[in-house]
Amino acid sequence: MSQYMIEFELPASMDAEFIQRIPAQRLKINELMESGKILSYSLSADRQKLWCILKAESEVEAMETIAEFPLIEYMDPTVTELMFHNMVAARIPLFSLN
Repeated sequence: MSQYMIEFELPASMDAEFIQRIPAQRLKINELMESGKILSYSLSADRQKLWCILKAESEVEAMETIAEFPLIEYMDPTVTELMFHNMVAARIPLFSLN
């Protein structure tokens, strides 16, 4: 399974329909993160770019996955296959039985 970075250009202005779809977008992203398909999801402070790291068998599968996003018609995606993706895992303190 490969990893892909998807960079999305977002519209400069967001109309009412875009804003109404945001909760559905968040639900879809949460679903894909819980299933392990999306590894990370980030939005720039100016809300003009969005990035996600996605696991898929192929670029076609990655595109099929993002086609399910409720906001996809407002997004202009660029897909890049990654050689690797390092990230810091949340560190949970070790439990002591003492």
